[in-house]
Amino acid sequence: MAVTIGMAALPGAALAHTGLAASGFASGFVHPFGGLDHVLAMFAVGLWAARLGGRATWAVPAAFVVVMAAGAAAAMVGLALPPVEVGVAGSLLVLGAVIALDARLSLASALPLVAVLAVFHGFAHGAEATGAAYGLGFALATAALHGLGLACGLLANRLVAVRPVQAGGGALALAGLWMLTAL
Repeated sequence: MAVTIGMAALPGAALAHTGLAASGFASGFVHPFGGLDHVLAMFAVGLWAARLGGRATWAVPAAFVVVMAAGAAAAMVGLALPPVEVGVAGSLLVLGAVIALDARLSLASALPLVAVLAVFHGFAHGAEATGAAYGLGFALATAALHGLGLACGLLANRLVAVRPVQAGGGALALAGLWMLTAL
């Protein structure tokens, strides 16, 4: 309840994208933790990968990081992808929904979906980044957030029924919807 009230009071705090240029490994590593949009979406990628199981446990997060890096590189060289913030918030809505619905897509279907979502995150952060060191820090922090979601998902798969995980997915989808309305 307190988180929901806080989110409603400070909609800008939910977004990690400041629009300011950033550089260096440490800056890149810290940046993903600065916005609820990125933290929740990266957690959701790992959580969904755990629910999918099998090769998806590593392939879905790895594909996200690789495509996100490509999207960041495209933004760094000046390509445009409007509306990026809608795509970022929408990614949380989509990821939350697939978790809430316990959508067991095949790996061949999950990878393109997660890749499309990753492009928006990459563009959003690449537009603010300068240099490979920043990108490396950002990619490693993103992978760490995926790992956290994956660990929670794998633990939930062993210890609890699917309903609490689905409820968490619903909450993630609502957070994405809230972020979309705050834009």
